[in-house]
Amino acid sequence: MPQVPQTFFDALAVRTWCGLALQALGRAREEIDAINVYPVADGDTGTNLYLTVESAVAAVEAVFLGHETASAGLGAGSGAADASPDPVPALSPSLAEAARAMAHGALIGARGNSGTIVAQLLRGMAQVFAADGAAAHTDARGLRLALRHAADSARQAVAHPVEGTVLSVASAAADAAEGAEDDCGTVARAAYEGARAALAATPGQLAVLERAGVVDAGGRGLVAVLGALVETLTGEAPTTAPTGRAPAGTPVPVVTVTATEGDDVLCADRPEAAEDGGPAFEVIYLLEADDAAVARLRDRLDALGDSLVVVGGDGLWNVHVHVDDAGAAVEAGVEAGRPHRIRITHFGVGDAHTRAAGRPPRERVQRAVVAVVPGEGLAGLYAESGATTVLARPGEPPASGELVEAVRRAHAREVVLLPNDADLRHTAAAAAEQARAEGIRVALIPTRSAVQGIAALAVHEADRRFDEDVVAMTSAAGATRYAELTVAERQSWTMAGICQAGDVLGLVDGDVAVIGSDVTETAGTVLDRMLQAGGELVTIVLGDEAPEAVAEHLRTRVREAYLAVDTVVYRGGRQGSLLLIGVE
Repeated sequence: MPQVPQTFFDALAVRTWCGLALQALGRAREEIDAINVYPVADGDTGTNLYLTVESAVAAVEAVFLGHETASAGLGAGSGAADASPDPVPALSPSLAEAARAMAHGALIGARGNSGTIVAQLLRGMAQVFAADGAAAHTDARGLRLALRHAADSARQAVAHPVEGTVLSVASAAADAAEGAEDDCGTVARAAYEGARAALAATPGQLAVLERAGVVDAGGRGLVAVLGALVETLTGEAPTTAPTGRAPAGTPVPVVTVTATEGDDVLCADRPEAAEDGGPAFEVIYLLEADDAAVARLRDRLDALGDSLVVVGGDGLWNVHVHVDDAGAAVEAGVEAGRPHRIRITHFGVGDAHTRAAGRPPRERVQRAVVAVVPGEGLAGLYAESGATTVLARPGEPPASGELVEAVRRAHAREVVLLPNDADLRHTAAAAAEQARAEGIRVALIPTRSAVQGIAALAVHEADRRFDEDVVAMTSAAGATRYAELTVAERQSWTMAGICQAGDVLGLVDGDVAVIGSDVTETAGTVLDRMLQAGGELVTIVLGDEAPEAVAEHLRTRVREAYLAVDTVVYRGGRQGSLLLIGVE
């Protein structure tokens, strides 16, 4: 995503901010999970925040894609003879549209206590941006107002606000922003520094944090999100990164969560709940209801439990509560309106899942492999080898929710996850963490290409001990160098020099190594470079746009120039690349 310093905040800034925030949470996810001790030490705050923002990113991207598609369609049909007075739609949505999409995506994807509160923070900001109607952007004053309204609305959404939580960090960010005058970048920096200072103070506000020697996990996540806002508006990431440890330096506790197996279903509150263990269940659901019904629901749920957060509006709400009677919390939602996407988690033993009445649970297999693949041809190849596949179409990487669903679909006690893309590292890690919380043992092998996944799958043996199987698959993937051929879309600087639009690019281990004009010749040069370090097996995966002759050319080249090296060719279909090459 583009990162352009600017003095105003517009739809493109919303898009960039969401993308950078997701990256920041991906990097900090494990740290945030590890310091999650309040209101329940279930070690999932970082994962929940990642999933919440991931949903916001998907919603914003969908809005931008819709505008670009509509503009391209109408623009292609317009000409000198077209007398239609209707203008071609703008390529970008308005600030209000982008902000509403961000808030809606976060609302429907909100997970956990902190994720629900962050969803309300984004909704509060969107309400201020939408007040200007079709305005293309807002200025420093508008951003200050948005941060203030976000903090206030989040605090109002929590039944019993407690200081030393993400609410304190959000309020401090808004307070600090009010003193910044110049431009949006200055406002963002002030908000970030105010939030960072407030985060460091959280152990002094909550005894449970002070004893554990950590800061508030939700607040740590919000600081990461605000750091992404600084980078969006200035082009520079903050140099003063927050830490998860309390200033006193007390060792961070190891948080463990045990879980039982289940099928498919889909807190800033009262400190004493964390002190005495609190209620047994976390209940979350989306609710379609009017304002009056939600007001009654708040009172009903407040009497049932704690950590109550209800966010949303305009007929759609996200409800989060900790209770001992999960059924009563769901029934209260049914009385208020139409609850769906119901999720019930038992803090002691993991997820409590629902299944169709009367249908016995299907027996789980012991082990399965779940893999992301870039084309239909490879999906078939992986499936023939017994893997459950997730198809990643060009320009449409899967979200972590899709990976979790694939893990569930595999219906195994143990799962090996192959992302087959370096950019999916954080997404796959979040999916693995979510699946582990549901009682599934998941090992993530960081494969960066589908050809590495093929190598890993080739040595997979379900009868081996799980750890031994994972080690063997990881070793095979790590011993496989990978390359791809693609066509440059525009002029750009690369590791191999300047390329022009239409040039054939040969990437080796993720970096551009060769720039050429002919696909077959460029492929040969790339293969030669890879085999200079030796190899026993060359794997070639042809995309549907690759010339037919390239595979035979490479076969012949290997046969004539490299003794004792075998070649195998697969057809990948529409995979986004002209060609994939693996050398083991």
